[in-house]
Amino acid sequence: MNWFDFYKGKKVLVTGHTGFKGSWMTALLLRAGAKVTGYALAPQTEPNLFDLCEFSGNLNSVIGEIRDIEKLKKIFLEIQPEIVIHMAAQPIVRESYRSPVYTYEVNVMGTVNVMECVRLCDSVRSVINVTTDKVYRNREWCWGYRENEELNGFDPYSNSKSCSELVTSCYRDSFLKAAGVAVSTARAGNVIGGGDFAADRIIPDCVRAVEAGKDILVRNPWSVRPYQHVLEPVAAYLRLAAMQYENGEYEGSYNVGPEESDCLTTGGLVELFCDKWEKQTGYRPIWTDGKESRGPHEAGYLKLDCSRIKERLGWHPVWNMERTMEMLTEWYAEYLRNGDIQACMERQISCFLRESL
Repeated sequence: MNWFDFYKGKKVLVTGHTGFKGSWMTALLLRAGAKVTGYALAPQTEPNLFDLCEFSGNLNSVIGEIRDIEKLKKIFLEIQPEIVIHMAAQPIVRESYRSPVYTYEVNVMGTVNVMECVRLCDSVRSVINVTTDKVYRNREWCWGYRENEELNGFDPYSNSKSCSELVTSCYRDSFLKAAGVAVSTARAGNVIGGGDFAADRIIPDCVRAVEAGKDILVRNPWSVRPYQHVLEPVAAYLRLAAMQYENGEYEGSYNVGPEESDCLTTGGLVELFCDKWEKQTGYRPIWTDGKESRGPHEAGYLKLDCSRIKERLGWHPVWNMERTMEMLTEWYAEYLRNGDIQACMERQISCFLRESL
């Protein structure tokens, strides 16, 4: 099916729409002609992608706490969404060590609140809970984790997302399947792309170093991660939500990640960033091993087996890591020279859709 055309006129509720991934999701849905309601906290960084996008049109942006179930119920009742994409989260591993209780409140009870609102709302037909590749009990294997592997993330962020998976499964089996609501979880790899300004994430760290004229400090240069452009998982979520809306047999849990050849060490990713930044601007950054800035435990090796989503949904990655980094550095170079961010995003979305549909 053409998932993009499916969304024209559909009422979609996106939690976490003011975040990095949520802003790209919102841009793609508005481009498709969906009627989008976003529910999230105000943007958490300055600058931030949501404000840079200057969204208009069919976006109803509601600022609210995912922990506030009464306000969330009111929004569900008012808009009667057909599709729910749950992305609101505390998404930073290091922050989860500093604020574990808050992380569990947002990532676990936030999911409970969303699922409870879905249970009470007759209009919903399709739900996607966006979790993470870190939900698995990481045994530092050299092969990709599959959807039937044990869920037990190590750190509070990863573990809270494992719990979110269990909450989703419980609501699906106990309430939603019988009500004809299709529910899936999507476990995406490490997402990169233009517009991420979060602390303690490698690409924003690279850009901040370049902007300040400093060396890039890489905390864990030998860690292997399934990096992918933000449009890859966002498009996968929308494809899955559309397909299970039409046929509930597609519901389940799915890994969303790059081809194995595009799983890089963090040092390799930064080296590629330096290559593409030099081509964009003529300036080549320098990176060094920032071992003195290493903090609490983070997994050293993580890959995903994405066979299931490829076989069942016909999904596959569109951009390899070379292409991803070209798009990423184009966006940040445009941003640092005060260029037209909206036009840049429109070009990149158009390019992605041409190559994927």
